Amino acid sequence: MKWLQAIQQQFSQHKYAINAKHLGDDAELAWSNLGYWDDATSSYPDACRQLADQLAQAVHLTAKDRLLDLGCGQGASLLHWQQHYHVQNIEAVELQSSCVIQIQKHLPQLTAIYPHSFLNLKLIQFTSGFDVVLCIDAAYHSNLNSLLDSVRSVLNSKGRLGFHYLIWSEKWLELNSLQKRKYQWLLKAADVNSDHLMTESALKQTLQDYDFAEIEIRDLSKDVLQGFANYFHKIQQLSHQTADLDAFKIRMTAKLCRKLYAEGVVKYVQISAKNNK
Repeated sequence: MKWLQAIQQQFSQHKYAINAKHLGDDAELAWSNLGYWDDATSSYPDACRQLADQLAQAVHLTAKDRLLDLGCGQGASLLHWQQHYHVQNIEAVELQSSCVIQIQKHLPQLTAIYPHSFLNLKLIQFTSGFDVVLCIDAAYHSNLNSLLDSVRSVLNSKGRLGFHYLIWSEKWLELNSLQKRKYQWLLKAADVNSDHLMTESALKQTLQDYDFAEIEIRDLSKDVLQGFANYFHKIQQLSHQTADLDAFKIRMTAKLCRKLYAEGVVKYVQISAKNNK
């Protein structure tokens, strides 16, 4: 279990930051998600764009929408919404101040970006509510109830929400206490609290309790978890890998993704829903 202790140490030091250059994205506004890897995808930026597109299509994002991007990372998604969906009114929330400064420098046309936690949106003075709230590959680091409570405070009536989360498969119910403890450690290493995870039916009920309707939960485990692990294995074979902290973190992430997908106890899902108020 030494590698679990090691990955936990590194994640706690660097939290959610990722050096995308190690994965093949050296853009000023780089991507920083696990990506959606179908059979035709061979590059990291393409996979990241596809994961963003899957979410945007699920909520039917249009150019007229007032959009809030939660945990936007280094800003690639913001540029993507502008260039490919022609969204003009975009605001964003990002906890990493270095990313916020970079985005402000390269996307001056952005309506606004806030160096803040997306779990406390009530504390931000937005000028009006949002038609769409998206959170790409980040929400599972948070308690779902806290996320939904925060989002509901800024989402317009009939507004749409899209995000990624981790859930338990039915296999979780069959595990003994020792096996469950192993998964608690695995997830804790990636800054995911296992107590926040739930089954698909419980997740759907939680969304309904917050007055969300038209709920769609889509399993992306194969294309995301296995896809990222396979991609990292490929680039590791093709190039000389550095031994720095960033490379170590990515390697451990790929190892965790492969293990989670192979064992099938944890699923990576895409969730879309409409505010029913």
